[in-house]
Amino acid sequence: MKLSSTAKIIVLFLGDVATLYASLLIALALRYGGRFFQEFTESHALPFSLVFAIWILVFYIAGLYDLLRLRNNIDFIKTLLLALLINTLLAIAVFYLVPLFGITPKTNLFLVIALFAVIEVWWRRTFNVRASFRDGLNSVLILGDDETTAEIVAELKKNAQVGYEVKLWLKRGLDEATPERLDALVKKHHINLAVFPTHAKHYDTHAKTFYELLASGIQVLDLSSFYELVFRKIPLRETDEAWFLENHIGQGKFYDDLKRGMEVISAVFLSIVLSPLLIVIAILVRITSRGPSIYRQARIGEQEKPFTLFKFRTMKADAERGGAQWAQPNDARSTPIGRFLRYAHLDELPQLANILKGDLSFVGPRPERPEFVTLLEEKVPHYKIRHLVRPGITGWAQINYRYGASVEDAEEKLQYDIYYLKNRSLILDVAIILKTIKSFFVQA
Repeated sequence: MKLSSTAKIIVLFLGDVATLYASLLIALALRYGGRFFQEFTESHALPFSLVFAIWILVFYIAGLYDLLRLRNNIDFIKTLLLALLINTLLAIAVFYLVPLFGITPKTNLFLVIALFAVIEVWWRRTFNVRASFRDGLNSVLILGDDETTAEIVAELKKNAQVGYEVKLWLKRGLDEATPERLDALVKKHHINLAVFPTHAKHYDTHAKTFYELLASGIQVLDLSSFYELVFRKIPLRETDEAWFLENHIGQGKFYDDLKRGMEVISAVFLSIVLSPLLIVIAILVRITSRGPSIYRQARIGEQEKPFTLFKFRTMKADAERGGAQWAQPNDARSTPIGRFLRYAHLDELPQLANILKGDLSFVGPRPERPEFVTLLEEKVPHYKIRHLVRPGITGWAQINYRYGASVEDAEEKLQYDIYYLKNRSLILDVAIILKTIKSFFVQA
């Protein structure tokens, strides 16, 4: 049976839940024998269900439900073990620092953690293999031989767990396949998904061929849509002005207004709760290096309007005496306290004021400096489109791409920004915020 990516994630989630409760029941059976189910229902079910919900959330934040990352390699094992360690610490905190449930399990908690670690590693490794079985993959026919097509083919060969296998790659496109031959190839290779060049749908002859495939029960996608499905970004090479019009990029006023209201309330709450931390950081910055605690920098916001961005200063006061420069991950201009603030992303906290002023959102394309915007609008196609929405403290590009400090990096990140503009919603915003939290305890 061929499962979609969504179905695979659901199976993975249900397997994790089953593994959690199986670990708990086995642990109770080892401790209490025949009374294990009574112990489960009377004193363990509720508190452990709360703990398990937190554990699943940590797994999500750590990227353990991201199919592109689910491979049996050392990076995956390290991520899984780190998530298990964090979950252990959180479970201890719930039972011993917030004693709401009347139980403080020691042996039981240790047994559950040990059993879950063993069973979960087995389950995850098994799933990663099963998700890559060729018999369960969608059989794909791809037409064309451009750079975008080659990128997709190469990625699917490395990541079978995503759910697609390229059975046929007709590099000359429809030039090497008449409709009749194409139909025969589809039947011979049991194709259930055909991917065609984006521009081909504008030609009546080609459109009719794709329609015939669709009518025969074959899923048909243009290259841009399939690329978005696999990579969760928009290929700049496949987009033109008509694409932006067809996909209603930038429209979504109702959600944007709703989002603004929720952000103001959240920013006020966080400003109050975090005020002691803000004061401490401001003092530390001021006494450890020359210069002000708060650094002000011009950025370009929604509709290309300039605004002043606030951050805790992380660099020496004369860091840009030679002009504007892209910051680097291990920038030599950083102060000792500044390196820590940037690593922990605490330097961004003053931007709560920018949210209250309406300059920023919590989630959106990251705002750039005017000097770089001028350069990037000249070098990167469609760069101006990212200014259709309010920029954000974090964004889809920030959680999916490494730290960028070049025109090439900006072009790559723009593909993620356009994906966000096209698909922005409450669910996507929450997912971005949750995945951003991961950077506080592990760097990508």
